[in-house]
Amino acid sequence: MTSTRCIFCFSILLLTSLLSAAEKPPNVLLILSDDQAWTDYGFMGHPQIKTPHLDQLAAESLTFTRGYTPIALCRPALSTLATGLYPHDHGVIGNDPSLPERPKKGSQGRNDPALAPIYDAVIARFTRHPNMIQDLTAQGYLTLQTGKWWEGNPRETAGFTHAMTKGDPGRHGDVGLKISREGHAPIENFWADADAADKPWFIWHAPFLPHTPHTPPEELLEQYRKIAPNEGVARYWATVAWFDQTCGELLARLEERGERENTIVIYVCDNGWIQSPQPNRFAPLSKVTPYEGGTRSPIMVSWPGKITPHRDETHLASNIDVWPTIAGLLGTEIPDNLPGINLTDATAVADRQMIFGEQFDHDIANIYIPSQSLDARWVVAGDWKLIAHQDRDGTITKLELFNLTNDPHEKKDLADIAPQRAKKMLTEITEWWSPHYPKSRGDKSTPL
Repeated sequence: MTSTRCIFCFSILLLTSLLSAAEKPPNVLLILSDDQAWTDYGFMGHPQIKTPHLDQLAAESLTFTRGYTPIALCRPALSTLATGLYPHDHGVIGNDPSLPERPKKGSQGRNDPALAPIYDAVIARFTRHPNMIQDLTAQGYLTLQTGKWWEGNPRETAGFTHAMTKGDPGRHGDVGLKISREGHAPIENFWADADAADKPWFIWHAPFLPHTPHTPPEELLEQYRKIAPNEGVARYWATVAWFDQTCGELLARLEERGERENTIVIYVCDNGWIQSPQPNRFAPLSKVTPYEGGTRSPIMVSWPGKITPHRDETHLASNIDVWPTIAGLLGTEIPDNLPGINLTDATAVADRQMIFGEQFDHDIANIYIPSQSLDARWVVAGDWKLIAHQDRDGTITKLELFNLTNDPHEKKDLADIAPQRAKKMLTEITEWWSPHYPKSRGDKSTPL
């Protein structure tokens, strides 16, 4: 199929979607994997891990195998999904305040009176921006938060009508983290409320899977112990399979309820993970790094009968695209400062030449000055990826250049071999944002 014909077909499908949405608003289910490598799916070619339910979803979706999260750290990654902004724009740049602000062992975190103002200041960075949950709630959707959520009480800070997380002590998501690990009863109860109100619904489904602790059902663990090289890997592989199993259960319930045809399902991951031989630990070049092991993840968009399934192995997608994609399918407006695109708009996808990302420390050095926690910025353009490492005053300390087609696991740095290409890509990164001027092009939000 020619590119022109592809664009035409996608445009027709999008038009059909918008017309259908006007007649009856579709539901939206956002599924977030947590700490999973981009390679660790059957449909991505993993030789041992079995993910039949996610494989099926990928086959039914517009699937971008070259999807990315703009930061390989959960809290800022989740804030990016909600706001559609890069971390340096929305201001949630790390997981916790750093020492001496970070809680000592045994501290109650945000419940500690001495630390509560610091945690609340980070949450305030998030709440000053519009987010897609508020937008959907304003459109008449019932909206449910499950799983991981860092920014206080989800009803108060994001506009959810329903939420599992209470917001105390404020890390990870407290009782919300029981979803999937202990079944889906809160979702069933929410569906009952949506049925009674006769309203469309949105679910933020962010189960703490396959995140540590890797405590899968014993039958799955025994299955993977037989083929994994060590206990740590066996536990991780089995937890990935467990996550897939729970996704299958949820999607099957959608079918049983007769709602699959009228539900947009979007799948993303907050950040990558490479399992260490030691249980519950990640290996280098994965989480909290700018490398593919931390930043790359497949992204799927599914709406049966409205979006033609297609596996896209060429074009670039990012988690900043989630809100624009949902808005595009619903035919609603979004803030004009969002950098993402509608992934079902074939022209926008084809026109995108590069995507960007950044890596901050796990602990926030200064909640008001992002550059003080910044480790690296990166850009992917076509086959190439440049990582610009830097110190706290913004000085570049090292450039790494990789050809991702020939070297998807970034084993050979080509910066010295292709210095002009590295220089040109560094210019793109600097134009995207400079540590001395920490704002994206086109951003009209209040400066940090």
